[in-house]
Amino acid sequence: FLVCLVLLAILTGSNAFQSTHGQRKRGVRGSSLEMTVLTYNGKKMNFKPGSSLSSAAAALGVKPKYSCKKGDCGSCTISVGGQRMKACVGKVPPEPKLKSLQEKGLEVR
Repeated sequence: FLVCLVLLAILTGSNAFQSTHGQRKRGVRGSSLEMTVLTYNGKKMNFKPGSSLSSAAAALGVKPKYSCKKGDCGSCTISVGGQRMKACVGKVPPEPKLKSLQEKGLEVR
């Protein structure tokens, strides 16, 4: 009986006997395609979450003032989607959950 079951699984192309150990399941939002949209003065650009906020701000045309470049003084603080972040040590935030924010992008000030 077991032999018939195995042959049936092979003939139908079932992957019931394949191992999924070590394989990552990806949902609707694939990790390789997630991008955060940042906007400044009507200019929209996509950035990879976790990338340097200072380089993202420079690409958008934002020029924060830098003093210590370690995050101690706070002179480089900019607003990203309503949250204040230090551009010299900050990272681009992950894509927001709200669809309207995903389309419009997070405002950088």
